[in-house]
Amino acid sequence: MSQFKLSAPGIEVSGATILAFTSEMEVFRRRAIIILEKHGIKNVQPDNWYPAQNYLDAFKEIFEKLGDTIIRYIGKQIPESAKWPPEIKTIEDALASIDVAYHLNHRKSGKVMFDPETGEMIEGIGHYKFEKIDENSVKIICNNPYPCDFDMGIIEATASKFKPKGKLVKVIHEEGSCRKKGDASCTYLVRW
Repeated sequence: MSQFKLSAPGIEVSGATILAFTSEMEVFRRRAIIILEKHGIKNVQPDNWYPAQNYLDAFKEIFEKLGDTIIRYIGKQIPESAKWPPEIKTIEDALASIDVAYHLNHRKSGKVMFDPETGEMIEGIGHYKFEKIDENSVKIICNNPYPCDFDMGIIEATASKFKPKGKLVKVIHEEGSCRKKGDASCTYLVRW
């Protein structure tokens, strides 16, 4: 899936997600809010929903004006401000849960894209696919419309937050496909 472009119509993003994004901008917050408003996202409320393509258009402009380092930094802040279910205790649990959290914060045609009661996941926004490699490493394959650097930041911070005591975590963007080059996905190797 290309960066900044949805492949399905009728997708919305939660106001809580947008607020988490802008709250992490710190010195660039006012600039981000102006860009969001330019793209039709105004007076954001946490319980409201907003057109995801408008959000991605604003995200793209922020990326173009402020650069990939800021986008990666913002991605790193998201897991710090997120509420984690109590059953998430290990690095593997946390990394495997990113896709569910992602779908819980988007809806399609008015329906949240993951139902915790049934486990039903609605397609249309891509995924954060988790693959265990061995006891100390996993792969995350991202085929979603968010920027590569944003995903890298989310994965790095999630892994660091839940790493085993005394371990260092390393996240590597595997060579080959990359959404920055127009490819459908990026693959990240996480080792600890």
